[in-house]
Amino acid sequence: MEDMNQRKDLHIHPPQVIVTLAAVALGMLALFLLILTVSELRGYKYIGAGISPTNTISVSGEGEVFAVPDTGEFSVTIQEEAKEVAKAQDEMAKKANAIMAYLKGAGVEEKDIKTTDYNVSPRYEWTQGICTGGYCPPGKQNLIGFQASETINVKVRDTQKAGELLSGVGGKGAYQVSGLSFTIDDEDALKAEARDKAIEQAKEKADVLAKSLGVSIVRVVGFYENEGGYPTPMYARADMAMGGSMEKAVVPEIAVGQNKIISNVNVTYEIR
Repeated sequence: MEDMNQRKDLHIHPPQVIVTLAAVALGMLALFLLILTVSELRGYKYIGAGISPTNTISVSGEGEVFAVPDTGEFSVTIQEEAKEVAKAQDEMAKKANAIMAYLKGAGVEEKDIKTTDYNVSPRYEWTQGICTGGYCPPGKQNLIGFQASETINVKVRDTQKAGELLSGVGGKGAYQVSGLSFTIDDEDALKAEARDKAIEQAKEKADVLAKSLGVSIVRVVGFYENEGGYPTPMYARADMAMGGSMEKAVVPEIAVGQNKIISNVNVTYEIR
């Protein structure tokens, strides 16, 4: 009898193990499906995120900022002529060195003095042959010398000294001083301020337009800035050809004025 009970127990335990394993498997499957479902639900908010909205309005805005320039720039050209290349270069170099020494002595830093052009070219003179007996021989070009020139760009950090420096370089043998302009050395902050004003103006336009249309603004879906709209310098300019010494020349008064930084933007809003 005892042996029969033992055999009966052996027949009962295996099915229980199978049921238990099946329950665990079903539980794991249910957990997996739950996780998958939650993941899918979370992903719903991204569906259509890349689809362009169909209902939009676009408005433009412009922002302006005015500031007093803190930097001046001008160009100095030195030019010499001689029958030989070396002579022309030597004479030109003497004047260029004198001008650079003067600028440094006046407080202009070496990093703000830059040669932007250096040129040596031959000079010719056209000679026409003498006509005799109704015949005129062809003319020809004769080499008569060489011309050496150098152009130096000067940046002036102290704008109050611009007039003094213009007069000073002329007295050191400059052939021409030109292109005086005033700018702002670091315009990034001013550009950002102008951009903020332009965006604010665009937003105000959008609010008024949305109210008139009876719609609501949802979000910004497009933005464009016309960087070519700034800066707009208000120049103080001086173009002077130096024909002789300017040691006794009156120092010119230079009006620095103001620079205007402009930002133009176009903003597109989704509406509903």
